[in-house]
Amino acid sequence: MQLNFANYLQHLANALVDKKGLELAYLLSPREEHGKTILKEFRNPTQQSLSYYKGSMESPWDEIAIQYVLVVNHIARNRPIDAFKEECSLVSLFYRYFTTDTGWTLPALFSILRDLRDLACDVALQNGQAGTEGMEEAARVIMKAFTSCVTDRCSPYAESRKWGVYYVVSQILKCYFRIRRISLAKNILRAIDANPDIPALSAYPRSHQVTYRYYIGMLGFLNEDYAKSEQELTLAFYNCHADARQNQERILTYLIPLRVLRGHLPSQDLLSRFPVLDDLYSPFLEAIKRGDIVSYDAALEHLEHRLVQLNVLLTVERARELCLRGLFRKVWAVSDKSTRIAIADFHMALRLSGMEVPMEEAECLVANMIYRGYMKGYISHEKQTVVLSGVNAFPRPADRLSPYSMI
Repeated sequence: MQLNFANYLQHLANALVDKKGLELAYLLSPREEHGKTILKEFRNPTQQSLSYYKGSMESPWDEIAIQYVLVVNHIARNRPIDAFKEECSLVSLFYRYFTTDTGWTLPALFSILRDLRDLACDVALQNGQAGTEGMEEAARVIMKAFTSCVTDRCSPYAESRKWGVYYVVSQILKCYFRIRRISLAKNILRAIDANPDIPALSAYPRSHQVTYRYYIGMLGFLNEDYAKSEQELTLAFYNCHADARQNQERILTYLIPLRVLRGHLPSQDLLSRFPVLDDLYSPFLEAIKRGDIVSYDAALEHLEHRLVQLNVLLTVERARELCLRGLFRKVWAVSDKSTRIAIADFHMALRLSGMEVPMEEAECLVANMIYRGYMKGYISHEKQTVVLSGVNAFPRPADRLSPYSMI
């Protein structure tokens, strides 16, 4: 779209009259080609030099158009801090219109909030740690949109601003996660729970559902509410667009270790579709299949930095118990699946696997396996013997009762 500024104002007015939300979103996007074309009219636009255009449209759209030119100019000149400040002003001006109209403007709201968050990311990249202030400010500005959406009780159901709730919440959560301030998410989630008149999540566009469920799953993961996390991440994965490979990979980064804790190992077919995850998790999965604790520990040491960066180290460490179960099951199999096995046999297996532990620690490890439901039986300390159940002595990890509660 080749536009000069006068044409741009006309297109903007037409979009408002015709209530074309998608066209309005396009016109307000600062990185589209028409923005660069408009900028050619102005050598170095400022609020003062553009004040001539005030009154050319109904307020606040005359000021929004001026802010748009300023944002485009700062982006073109690689000034992310200034661009972010002007975009904050543009969003605030937009709210003056948004809060008095129905939800047809939601596409435009989504567009400018996404641009605001992206500019905050640019500020963070330029300023390093100091850039987190921009992300915090973006979250505060976006929070006003959430308030406007959730309190809409006058618009018709189909045109309600409430249809923007989950998209806006996801943008706020993205900001919180970026600056590692996830504790701030509690307030906004409580606000959603306190508004039962918000339509069911399943009624929203699938993209809104997936993003929201991903962040709820991540909150559960980081707070060690693994059952909730697995539920939300599973729904997010199966509803994710088939072509959104990067989003699928992001979800699986946390879903795979959760499923492994329950004894569900991912197939090689799945991992082959995501080489990064295959490289990250295959050493652990192979060690679990072989009951090779030494290899598992070596993989932990080798991949520790990546696991810490992804916040999955603790979860992967806990899955080490599956290795121990596999090793002890081999002892049981070699003993002709006897119901009575000497603790010394388990101790010998540990030593042969490369773990130099005293007999007392071997007994403790066996007791822990029984307590956590990986083995069925009891220990006769006096006879230094493990008495195993005659039926299903080593239950499948997935069959344990409330596996996450035993972590």
